Amino acid sequence: MKTVFLLFDSLNRRMLNSYGGKYLETPNFNRLAEKTIQFNNHYIGSMPCMPARRDMHSGRLSFLHRSWGPLEPFDNSFPELLRLNNIYTHLVTDHYHYFEDGGATYHNRFNSYDFIRGQERDPWKAMVQPPLERFKEKYHKSQLNLNDREHSYYFYPINSEFIKEEKDFPSVKCFASGLDFLQRNKDADNWFLQLETFDPHEPFFAPERFREKYKTNYRGPRLDWPQYERVTESEDEVAELKANYIALIALCDSLLGTVLDYFDENNLWNDTALILTTDHGFMLGEHDWWAKNRMPMYNEIAHIPLFMYHPDYKNNAGETRNVVTQNVDLMPTFLSMNDKNIPKEVKGKSLLQFLEKNIDENYSALYGYWGGGINISDGKYTYFHYPENYDQLSQDRFQYTLMPTHMRQFFSLDELKTATMHEPFSFTKDIPVMKINRIQKKSDPGFKGYVDTKSALYDLQKDSGQLNPINDDKLINKYKNMMIDVIKKNDPPKELLLNYFGIKI
Repeated sequence: MKTVFLLFDSLNRRMLNSYGGKYLETPNFNRLAEKTIQFNNHYIGSMPCMPARRDMHSGRLSFLHRSWGPLEPFDNSFPELLRLNNIYTHLVTDHYHYFEDGGATYHNRFNSYDFIRGQERDPWKAMVQPPLERFKEKYHKSQLNLNDREHSYYFYPINSEFIKEEKDFPSVKCFASGLDFLQRNKDADNWFLQLETFDPHEPFFAPERFREKYKTNYRGPRLDWPQYERVTESEDEVAELKANYIALIALCDSLLGTVLDYFDENNLWNDTALILTTDHGFMLGEHDWWAKNRMPMYNEIAHIPLFMYHPDYKNNAGETRNVVTQNVDLMPTFLSMNDKNIPKEVKGKSLLQFLEKNIDENYSALYGYWGGGINISDGKYTYFHYPENYDQLSQDRFQYTLMPTHMRQFFSLDELKTATMHEPFSFTKDIPVMKINRIQKKSDPGFKGYVDTKSALYDLQKDSGQLNPINDDKLINKYKNMMIDVIKKNDPPKELLLNYFGIKI
Protein backbone atom coordinates (compact mmCIF):
# COMPACT_ATOMS: atom_id res chain seq x y z
CA MET A 1 0.00 0.00 0.00
CA LYS A 2 1.16 3.55 -0.80
CA THR A 3 -0.34 6.46 1.13
CA VAL A 4 -0.05 10.24 1.06
CA PHE A 5 -1.39 11.96 4.16
CA LEU A 6 -1.75 15.74 3.69
CA LEU A 7 -2.03 17.61 6.97
CA PHE A 8 -2.64 21.35 7.17
CA ASP A 9 -2.80 23.36 10.39
CA SER A 10 -5.77 25.59 11.29
CA LEU A 11 -7.58 24.86 8.02
CA ASN A 12 -11.16 26.13 8.19
CA ARG A 13 -13.67 23.91 6.43
CA ARG A 14 -15.95 26.92 5.92
CA MET A 15 -13.31 28.35 3.56
CA LEU A 16 -13.62 25.41 1.17
CA ASN A 17 -16.19 25.52 -1.62
CA SER A 18 -17.13 21.85 -1.27
CA TYR A 19 -18.11 22.55 2.35
CA GLY A 20 -20.15 25.59 1.35
CA GLY A 21 -17.39 28.20 1.61
CA LYS A 22 -17.87 31.38 -0.41
CA TYR A 23 -14.93 33.46 0.81
CA LEU A 24 -12.72 32.54 -2.16
CA GLU A 25 -12.44 30.07 -4.98
CA THR A 26 -10.69 26.85 -3.97
CA PRO A 27 -10.41 25.02 -7.31
CA ASN A 28 -7.96 22.39 -6.14
CA PHE A 29 -9.91 21.52 -3.03
CA ASN A 30 -12.85 21.18 -5.44
CA ARG A 31 -10.75 18.79 -7.56
CA LEU A 32 -9.95 16.86 -4.41
CA ALA A 33 -13.64 16.59 -3.46
CA GLU A 34 -14.42 15.21 -6.92
CA LYS A 35 -11.76 12.50 -6.55
CA THR A 36 -12.31 11.58 -2.90
CA ILE A 37 -15.01 10.81 -0.37
CA GLN A 38 -15.78 13.89 1.71
CA PHE A 39 -16.72 13.43 5.36
CA ASN A 40 -19.23 16.04 6.51
CA ASN A 41 -19.20 15.39 10.26
CA HIS A 42 -15.50 15.18 11.07
CA TYR A 43 -14.33 16.61 14.40
CA ILE A 44 -11.22 17.33 16.38
CA GLY A 45 -10.23 15.48 19.55
CA SER A 46 -7.60 16.90 21.88
CA MET A 47 -6.46 20.49 21.49
CA PRO A 48 -4.39 22.26 20.32
CA CYS A 49 -1.53 21.36 17.91
CA MET A 50 0.53 18.62 19.61
CA PRO A 51 -2.32 17.09 21.64
CA ALA A 52 -4.15 16.76 18.32
CA ARG A 53 -1.17 14.97 16.80
CA ARG A 54 -0.91 12.64 19.76
CA ASP A 55 -4.53 11.66 19.07
CA MET A 56 -3.66 11.03 15.42
CA HIS A 57 -0.64 8.90 16.32
CA SER A 58 -2.22 6.88 19.12
CA GLY A 59 -5.87 6.56 18.12
CA ARG A 60 -7.10 7.76 21.49
CA LEU A 61 -7.88 11.04 23.24
CA SER A 62 -5.11 12.57 25.31
CA PHE A 63 -6.73 15.68 26.80
CA LEU A 64 -8.46 13.85 29.64
CA HIS A 65 -5.11 12.94 31.19
CA ARG A 66 -2.61 15.61 30.28
CA SER A 67 -2.02 18.83 28.41
CA TRP A 68 0.41 19.59 25.58
CA GLY A 69 3.21 17.06 25.60
CA PRO A 70 5.23 14.44 23.73
CA LEU A 71 4.23 10.94 22.78
CA GLU A 72 4.57 8.71 25.83
CA PRO A 73 6.63 5.48 25.94
CA PHE A 74 3.42 3.47 26.22
CA ASP A 75 1.64 5.23 23.33
CA ASN A 76 0.95 3.34 20.14
CA SER A 77 2.19 5.43 17.22
CA PHE A 78 0.89 4.51 13.78
CA PRO A 79 4.05 5.51 11.82
CA GLU A 80 6.16 3.47 14.23
CA LEU A 81 3.85 0.47 13.95
CA LEU A 82 3.93 0.77 10.17
CA ARG A 83 7.72 1.17 10.22
CA LEU A 84 8.18 -1.93 12.38
CA ASN A 85 6.00 -3.84 9.91
CA ASN A 86 8.11 -3.01 6.86
CA ILE A 87 6.12 0.03 5.68
CA TYR A 88 8.54 2.87 5.00
CA THR A 89 7.33 6.06 6.70
CA HIS A 90 8.52 9.57 5.89
CA LEU A 91 7.54 12.95 7.36
CA VAL A 92 7.89 16.29 5.62
CA THR A 93 7.02 19.20 7.87
CA ASP A 94 7.67 22.83 8.72
CA HIS A 95 5.78 22.47 12.00
CA TYR A 96 8.47 23.55 14.44
CA HIS A 97 6.53 22.40 17.52
CA TYR A 98 7.83 18.90 16.76
CA PHE A 99 11.28 20.11 17.73
CA GLU A 100 10.40 21.77 21.02
CA ASP A 101 10.41 20.08 24.42
CA GLY A 102 6.73 19.19 24.16
CA GLY A 103 6.94 17.53 20.75
CA ALA A 104 10.33 15.90 20.42
CA THR A 105 9.12 12.30 20.27
CA TYR A 106 6.82 12.52 17.25
CA HIS A 107 9.11 12.89 14.23
CA ASN A 108 11.39 10.12 15.50
CA ARG A 109 8.65 7.55 15.03
CA PHE A 110 9.14 7.79 11.24
CA ASN A 111 11.90 6.10 9.24
CA SER A 112 13.02 9.51 8.03
CA TYR A 113 11.95 13.13 8.09
CA ASP A 114 12.64 16.48 6.44
CA PHE A 115 12.24 19.56 8.65
CA ILE A 116 11.75 22.84 6.79
CA ARG A 117 12.72 25.91 8.83
CA GLY A 118 11.27 29.39 9.23
CA GLN A 119 7.63 29.21 10.28
CA GLU A 120 6.24 31.63 12.87
CA ARG A 121 8.58 31.74 15.90
CA ASP A 122 10.87 28.92 14.83
CA PRO A 123 14.28 29.86 16.36
CA TRP A 124 15.95 29.65 12.98
CA LYS A 125 18.15 32.60 12.07
CA ALA A 126 20.48 34.01 14.71
CA MET A 127 20.18 37.79 14.85
CA VAL A 128 21.52 39.06 18.17
CA GLN A 129 20.70 42.70 17.44
CA PRO A 130 17.66 42.89 15.14
CA PRO A 131 16.95 46.17 13.32
CA LEU A 132 14.44 47.34 15.91
CA GLU A 133 13.48 50.66 14.38
CA ARG A 134 12.94 49.21 10.91
CA PHE A 135 10.83 46.38 12.33
CA LYS A 136 8.74 48.88 14.31
CA GLU A 137 7.88 50.61 11.06
CA LYS A 138 7.21 47.38 9.17
CA TYR A 139 5.05 45.43 11.67
CA HIS A 140 1.93 46.31 13.60
CA LYS A 141 2.68 47.01 17.25
CA SER A 142 0.31 44.25 18.37
CA GLN A 143 2.58 41.55 16.89
CA LEU A 144 6.01 42.90 17.68
CA ASN A 145 8.14 42.25 20.75
CA LEU A 146 11.88 42.42 20.24
CA ASN A 147 12.80 43.14 23.83
CA ASP A 148 12.11 39.58 25.00
CA ARG A 149 13.88 36.78 23.12
CA GLU A 150 11.53 34.25 24.72
CA HIS A 151 8.42 35.95 23.38
CA SER A 152 6.41 34.35 20.57
CA TYR A 153 6.80 37.44 18.41
CA TYR A 154 10.58 37.68 18.59
CA PHE A 155 11.62 35.41 15.73
CA TYR A 156 8.84 36.06 13.23
CA PRO A 157 10.16 39.35 11.80
CA ILE A 158 13.67 37.90 11.80
CA ASN A 159 12.59 34.79 9.91
CA SER A 160 10.63 36.93 7.45
CA GLU A 161 13.85 38.71 6.46
CA PHE A 162 14.91 35.47 4.80
CA ILE A 163 11.67 34.81 2.94
CA LYS A 164 12.07 36.97 -0.16
CA GLU A 165 10.53 34.97 -3.00
CA GLU A 166 7.69 32.48 -3.25
CA LYS A 167 10.16 29.58 -3.35
CA ASP A 168 11.46 30.67 0.07
CA PHE A 169 8.15 30.16 1.90
CA PRO A 170 8.33 27.14 4.23
CA SER A 171 5.06 25.62 2.99
CA VAL A 172 6.25 25.89 -0.62
CA LYS A 173 9.48 24.13 0.37
CA CYS A 174 7.45 21.44 2.15
CA PHE A 175 5.46 20.58 -0.93
CA ALA A 176 8.59 20.64 -3.08
CA SER A 177 10.14 18.13 -0.66
CA GLY A 178 6.99 16.00 -0.74
CA LEU A 179 7.01 15.93 -4.55
CA ASP A 180 10.68 14.99 -4.44
CA PHE A 181 9.77 12.00 -2.26
CA LEU A 182 7.05 10.98 -4.72
CA GLN A 183 9.35 11.31 -7.70
CA ARG A 184 12.01 9.16 -6.03
CA ASN A 185 9.65 6.52 -4.66
CA LYS A 186 6.53 6.42 -6.84
CA ASP A 187 7.54 3.07 -8.36
CA ALA A 188 8.24 1.48 -4.98
CA ASP A 189 5.59 -0.11 -2.80
CA ASN A 190 4.76 -0.13 0.91
CA TRP A 191 5.37 3.46 1.99
CA PHE A 192 3.55 6.19 3.90
CA LEU A 193 4.24 9.89 3.32
CA GLN A 194 2.96 12.49 5.80
CA LEU A 195 3.24 15.81 3.99
CA GLU A 196 2.45 18.47 6.54
CA THR A 197 2.60 22.25 6.62
CA PHE A 198 2.01 24.81 9.36
CA ASP A 199 -0.05 26.92 6.96
CA PRO A 200 -2.68 28.36 7.16
CA HIS A 201 -1.78 28.78 10.86
CA GLU A 202 -0.99 32.32 11.86
CA PRO A 203 0.91 34.48 11.01
CA PHE A 204 -1.06 34.83 7.79
CA PHE A 205 1.87 35.54 5.49
CA ALA A 206 1.45 34.53 1.84
CA PRO A 207 3.24 35.42 -1.41
CA GLU A 208 2.03 38.66 -2.93
CA ARG A 209 0.36 37.04 -5.96
CA PHE A 210 -2.14 35.44 -3.60
CA ARG A 211 -2.57 38.49 -1.40
CA GLU A 212 -3.12 41.02 -4.21
CA LYS A 213 -6.51 39.52 -5.04
CA TYR A 214 -7.96 40.48 -1.66
CA LYS A 215 -7.67 44.24 -1.24
CA THR A 216 -8.70 46.07 1.92
CA ASN A 217 -8.76 49.70 3.04
CA TYR A 218 -6.08 49.05 5.65
CA ARG A 219 -2.92 51.13 5.08
CA GLY A 220 -0.89 50.46 8.23
CA PRO A 221 2.13 48.23 8.92
CA ARG A 222 2.01 44.49 8.35
CA LEU A 223 -0.91 42.99 10.28
CA ASP A 224 -1.17 39.23 9.84
CA TRP A 225 -1.09 37.75 13.34
CA PRO A 226 -4.35 38.00 15.33
CA GLN A 227 -4.28 37.94 19.10
CA TYR A 228 -5.78 35.03 21.02
CA GLU A 229 -8.26 37.50 22.40
CA ARG A 230 -11.60 39.19 21.87
CA VAL A 231 -11.96 41.21 18.68
CA THR A 232 -10.96 44.78 19.55
CA GLU A 233 -9.49 45.85 16.21
CA SER A 234 -10.96 48.48 13.91
CA GLU A 235 -13.13 47.43 10.98
CA ASP A 236 -10.23 47.93 8.57
CA GLU A 237 -7.86 45.92 10.76
CA VAL A 238 -10.33 43.06 11.00
CA ALA A 239 -10.73 43.06 7.22
CA GLU A 240 -6.95 43.02 6.79
CA LEU A 241 -6.45 40.04 9.07
CA LYS A 242 -9.22 38.08 7.35
CA ALA A 243 -7.86 38.94 3.90
CA ASN A 244 -4.41 37.70 4.89
CA TYR A 245 -5.89 34.41 6.10
CA ILE A 246 -7.87 34.01 2.87
CA ALA A 247 -4.68 34.64 0.88
CA LEU A 248 -2.96 31.88 2.83
CA ILE A 249 -5.85 29.51 2.06
CA ALA A 250 -5.35 30.37 -1.61
CA LEU A 251 -1.68 29.42 -1.27
CA CYS A 252 -2.65 26.12 0.37
CA ASP A 253 -5.08 25.46 -2.47
CA SER A 254 -2.33 26.07 -5.00
CA LEU A 255 0.07 23.75 -3.17
CA LEU A 256 -2.57 21.04 -3.03
CA GLY A 257 -2.89 21.43 -6.78
CA THR A 258 0.76 20.43 -7.27
CA VAL A 259 0.09 17.10 -5.53
CA LEU A 260 -3.09 16.48 -7.51
CA ASP A 261 -1.24 17.28 -10.73
CA TYR A 262 1.44 14.76 -9.81
CA PHE A 263 -1.18 12.11 -9.08
CA ASP A 264 -2.78 12.80 -12.48
CA GLU A 265 0.47 12.82 -14.45
CA ASN A 266 1.85 9.64 -12.85
CA ASN A 267 -1.36 7.60 -12.51
CA LEU A 268 -0.99 7.39 -8.73
CA TRP A 269 -4.77 7.18 -8.42
CA ASN A 270 -4.42 3.53 -9.44
CA ASP A 271 -2.39 2.42 -6.43
CA THR A 272 -1.99 5.26 -3.91
CA ALA A 273 -4.31 6.45 -1.15
CA LEU A 274 -4.70 10.16 -0.43
CA ILE A 275 -6.09 11.58 2.82
CA LEU A 276 -6.34 15.26 3.77
CA THR A 277 -7.39 16.91 7.02
CA THR A 278 -6.27 19.39 9.66
CA ASP A 279 -5.67 19.45 13.41
CA HIS A 280 -8.33 22.10 14.17
CA GLY A 281 -10.07 25.17 12.81
CA PHE A 282 -9.66 28.83 13.65
CA MET A 283 -11.93 31.67 14.70
CA LEU A 284 -11.91 34.77 12.52
CA GLY A 285 -14.13 37.05 14.55
CA GLU A 286 -17.08 34.69 15.01
CA HIS A 287 -18.57 35.01 18.50
CA ASP A 288 -16.32 38.06 18.82
CA TRP A 289 -13.17 35.91 19.08
CA TRP A 290 -9.87 35.41 17.32
CA ALA A 291 -8.00 32.11 17.10
CA LYS A 292 -8.49 29.30 19.64
CA ASN A 293 -7.64 28.08 23.19
CA ARG A 294 -9.56 30.50 25.42
CA MET A 295 -13.12 30.48 24.20
CA PRO A 296 -15.70 27.69 24.09
CA MET A 297 -15.09 25.05 21.46
CA TYR A 298 -17.37 26.40 18.76
CA ASN A 299 -17.66 24.57 15.45
CA GLU A 300 -15.36 27.10 13.79
CA ILE A 301 -12.66 25.31 15.79
CA ALA A 302 -14.08 21.82 16.25
CA HIS A 303 -15.76 20.92 12.94
CA ILE A 304 -13.02 20.22 10.41
CA PRO A 305 -12.61 18.87 6.86
CA LEU A 306 -11.68 15.32 5.93
CA PHE A 307 -11.18 13.93 2.43
CA MET A 308 -10.30 10.28 1.78
CA TYR A 309 -9.30 8.50 -1.41
CA HIS A 310 -8.53 4.78 -1.60
CA PRO A 311 -7.87 3.11 -4.96
CA ASP A 312 -10.13 0.20 -4.02
CA TYR A 313 -13.03 2.64 -3.76
CA LYS A 314 -12.34 4.88 -6.75
CA ASN A 315 -15.88 4.28 -8.01
CA ASN A 316 -17.14 6.17 -4.94
CA ALA A 317 -15.31 9.35 -5.95
CA GLY A 318 -17.27 12.54 -5.31
CA GLU A 319 -19.51 11.02 -2.65
CA THR A 320 -20.04 12.33 0.85
CA ARG A 321 -20.44 10.64 4.22
CA ASN A 322 -22.42 11.95 7.18
CA VAL A 323 -21.21 9.56 9.87
CA VAL A 324 -19.55 11.29 12.86
CA THR A 325 -15.79 10.84 12.78
CA GLN A 326 -12.81 12.49 14.41
CA ASN A 327 -9.03 12.55 14.27
CA VAL A 328 -8.56 9.58 16.62
CA ASP A 329 -10.03 7.51 13.77
CA LEU A 330 -7.08 8.20 11.48
CA MET A 331 -4.64 5.90 13.27
CA PRO A 332 -6.71 2.70 13.00
CA THR A 333 -7.60 3.68 9.43
CA PHE A 334 -3.94 3.89 8.41
CA LEU A 335 -3.23 0.54 10.07
CA SER A 336 -6.20 -1.23 8.48
CA MET A 337 -5.30 0.20 5.06
CA ASN A 338 -1.99 -1.64 5.41
CA ASP A 339 -3.57 -4.82 6.84
CA LYS A 340 -1.97 -4.29 10.23
CA ASN A 341 -3.53 -5.17 13.55
CA ILE A 342 -5.10 -2.41 15.60
CA PRO A 343 -3.83 -2.38 19.22
CA LYS A 344 -6.37 -2.99 21.93
CA GLU A 345 -5.70 0.43 23.50
CA VAL A 346 -7.04 2.24 20.42
CA LYS A 347 -10.44 3.90 20.81
CA GLY A 348 -10.79 5.26 17.30
CA LYS A 349 -12.51 3.33 14.52
CA SER A 350 -11.21 2.48 11.07
CA LEU A 351 -12.90 4.60 8.43
CA LEU A 352 -12.47 2.01 5.69
CA GLN A 353 -15.87 0.61 6.61
CA PHE A 354 -17.50 3.89 5.50
CA LEU A 355 -15.85 4.23 2.09
CA GLU A 356 -18.11 1.89 0.14
CA LYS A 357 -21.40 3.20 1.49
CA ASN A 358 -22.84 5.74 3.91
CA ILE A 359 -23.37 3.55 6.96
CA ASP A 360 -25.81 5.17 9.37
CA GLU A 361 -24.27 4.68 12.80
CA ASN A 362 -24.84 6.62 15.98
CA TYR A 363 -21.34 7.83 16.79
CA SER A 364 -20.34 10.87 18.80
CA ALA A 365 -17.14 12.92 19.06
CA LEU A 366 -15.67 13.98 22.42
CA TYR A 367 -13.19 16.84 22.32
CA GLY A 368 -11.56 19.56 24.41
CA TYR A 369 -8.51 21.09 26.07
CA TRP A 370 -6.96 19.68 29.21
CA GLY A 371 -8.40 21.72 32.08
CA GLY A 372 -11.00 23.41 29.89
CA GLY A 373 -14.56 22.60 28.95
CA ILE A 374 -15.43 19.11 27.77
CA ASN A 375 -17.48 18.94 24.58
CA ILE A 376 -19.44 16.37 22.64
CA SER A 377 -21.26 16.31 19.31
CA ASP A 378 -23.30 13.70 17.46
CA GLY A 379 -23.60 15.94 14.39
CA LYS A 380 -27.10 17.02 15.44
CA TYR A 381 -26.32 18.81 18.69
CA THR A 382 -23.21 20.02 20.47
CA TYR A 383 -22.90 20.20 24.22
CA PHE A 384 -20.26 22.21 26.11
CA HIS A 385 -19.80 21.18 29.73
CA TYR A 386 -18.08 23.06 32.55
CA PRO A 387 -18.29 22.41 36.30
CA GLU A 388 -20.83 24.62 38.02
CA ASN A 389 -18.04 26.28 40.01
CA TYR A 390 -15.59 26.55 37.14
CA ASP A 391 -14.92 30.23 37.76
CA GLN A 392 -13.64 29.36 41.21
CA LEU A 393 -12.30 25.93 40.35
CA SER A 394 -9.93 25.13 43.17
CA GLN A 395 -9.65 21.36 43.01
CA ASP A 396 -6.24 20.09 42.27
CA ARG A 397 -5.83 18.99 38.69
CA PHE A 398 -3.30 16.30 37.91
CA GLN A 399 -1.36 15.41 34.79
CA TYR A 400 -0.47 11.78 34.21
CA THR A 401 2.76 11.30 32.32
CA LEU A 402 6.18 9.74 32.02
CA MET A 403 7.35 12.68 29.90
CA PRO A 404 7.07 15.79 32.11
CA THR A 405 7.47 18.56 29.55
CA HIS A 406 5.19 21.39 28.59
CA MET A 407 5.21 23.10 25.23
CA ARG A 408 8.62 24.73 25.46
CA GLN A 409 9.98 23.74 28.85
CA PHE A 410 10.20 20.99 31.42
CA PHE A 411 7.62 20.78 34.16
CA SER A 412 8.65 23.22 36.86
CA LEU A 413 10.52 22.02 39.91
CA ASP A 414 7.51 22.96 42.03
CA GLU A 415 5.32 20.76 39.87
CA LEU A 416 7.78 17.87 39.97
CA LYS A 417 7.97 18.05 43.75
CA THR A 418 4.30 17.00 43.83
CA ALA A 419 4.93 13.91 41.69
CA THR A 420 3.78 10.53 42.95
CA MET A 421 3.47 7.24 41.11
CA HIS A 422 -0.02 6.34 39.96
CA GLU A 423 -1.19 2.85 39.16
CA PRO A 424 -1.39 2.01 35.45
CA PHE A 425 -4.33 3.13 33.36
CA SER A 426 -5.87 0.67 30.94
CA PHE A 427 -3.86 2.17 28.07
CA THR A 428 -0.41 2.45 29.71
CA LYS A 429 0.42 -1.24 29.18
CA ASP A 430 0.78 -2.09 32.85
CA ILE A 431 3.19 0.81 33.35
CA PRO A 432 2.62 3.18 36.31
CA VAL A 433 2.81 6.90 35.52
CA MET A 434 3.68 10.05 37.40
CA LYS A 435 0.76 11.96 38.87
CA ILE A 436 1.76 15.61 38.92
CA ASN A 437 -0.20 18.48 40.41
CA ARG A 438 -0.96 21.32 38.03
CA ILE A 439 -3.79 23.64 38.95
CA GLN A 440 -5.39 25.11 35.85
CA LYS A 441 -6.86 28.47 36.78
CA LYS A 442 -8.15 31.30 34.67
CA SER A 443 -4.87 33.08 35.34
CA ASP A 444 -2.77 30.21 34.02
CA PRO A 445 -0.21 31.82 31.68
CA GLY A 446 -0.16 28.78 29.44
CA PHE A 447 -3.54 29.61 27.94
CA LYS A 448 -4.24 32.97 29.56
CA GLY A 449 -7.19 31.25 31.16
CA TYR A 450 -10.56 30.23 29.74
CA VAL A 451 -13.46 32.60 29.13
CA ASP A 452 -17.23 32.14 28.77
CA THR A 453 -17.16 29.03 30.92
CA LYS A 454 -20.85 28.21 30.83
CA SER A 455 -22.32 24.85 29.90
CA ALA A 456 -24.45 25.09 26.77
CA LEU A 457 -26.36 22.90 24.30
CA TYR A 458 -26.85 23.89 20.65
CA ASP A 459 -29.12 22.50 17.93
CA LEU A 460 -26.88 22.35 14.84
CA GLN A 461 -29.79 21.90 12.40
CA LYS A 462 -31.65 24.99 13.58
CA ASP A 463 -28.71 27.01 14.85
CA SER A 464 -25.57 26.11 12.88
CA GLY A 465 -23.84 29.27 14.12
CA GLN A 466 -24.28 28.16 17.77
CA LEU A 467 -25.77 31.48 18.78
CA ASN A 468 -28.77 30.39 20.89
CA PRO A 469 -28.27 27.84 23.69
CA ILE A 470 -31.17 25.47 24.33
CA ASN A 471 -32.80 25.44 27.74
CA ASP A 472 -34.13 21.89 27.70
CA ASP A 473 -33.12 20.01 30.84
CA LYS A 474 -34.16 16.63 29.47
CA LEU A 475 -32.09 17.08 26.32
CA ILE A 476 -29.15 18.53 28.24
CA ASN A 477 -29.15 15.53 30.55
CA LYS A 478 -29.21 13.22 27.54
CA TYR A 479 -26.00 14.75 26.17
CA LYS A 480 -24.40 15.04 29.57
CA ASN A 481 -24.96 11.32 30.13
CA MET A 482 -23.68 10.58 26.62
CA MET A 483 -20.54 12.56 27.50
CA ILE A 484 -20.05 10.74 30.81
CA ASP A 485 -20.40 7.37 29.06
CA VAL A 486 -17.73 8.23 26.46
CA ILE A 487 -15.40 9.64 29.12
CA LYS A 488 -15.69 6.46 31.18
CA LYS A 489 -14.77 4.37 28.14
CA ASN A 490 -11.49 6.34 28.00
CA ASP A 491 -10.50 5.38 31.58
CA PRO A 492 -10.37 8.96 32.96
CA PRO A 493 -8.69 10.14 36.16
CA LYS A 494 -11.04 9.81 39.11
CA GLU A 495 -10.84 13.50 39.98
CA LEU A 496 -12.03 14.50 36.50
CA LEU A 497 -15.39 12.80 36.95
CA LEU A 498 -15.61 14.28 40.45
CA ASN A 499 -14.66 17.82 39.46
CA TYR A 500 -16.80 18.02 36.33
CA PHE A 501 -19.81 15.85 37.21
CA GLY A 502 -19.72 15.18 40.96
CA ILE A 503 -19.28 11.46 40.30
CA LYS A 504 -17.22 9.50 42.83
CA ILE A 505 -15.47 6.32 41.73
